[in-house]
Amino acid sequence: MANKRETHCDNQVDTFAEALATARQMQQNWLTYGVDFVNIYVEDVEGDWLETWGHDEILGNFQLDSIKEFLVSNDSVAVKVRQHLGERSLFDFAVNLDESWRISQTNERLFAVRQLLAGEENSIDTNDIRLLDLVNSLVVKLAEIL
Repeated sequence: MANKRETHCDNQVDTFAEALATARQMQQNWLTYGVDFVNIYVEDVEGDWLETWGHDEILGNFQLDSIKEFLVSNDSVAVKVRQHLGERSLFDFAVNLDESWRISQTNERLFAVRQLLAGEENSIDTNDIRLLDLVNSLVVKLAEIL
């Protein structure tokens, strides 16, 4: 068990060392080239990348598109989710679900999806068996389509 902790710690140290080396190289490029160092790190410096920053994350997101298509489909799980959400925004739910799906730990992802379905006001019992079944069904379906 001690070996696993040391390996995990070594991986974190290696990751940190890589990030530090990258930051030092970036700083050195800044000192060497001045503001023009941006040309090294950004392909289309003169383009409209700053004005459209973040647009591609929502508009060109295949995963989000798949989630939205699923949620409006006639799939029985999607129908149950829509019924459960009631008047809540389906688009907002899809965006938040997309963010939750990026969580790597399965238990944390299940918890995040459960909290999403419960809503912000959390007036719904998050331990309700129907809610837990819906969460599990939704996660299974998303695993199939994503």
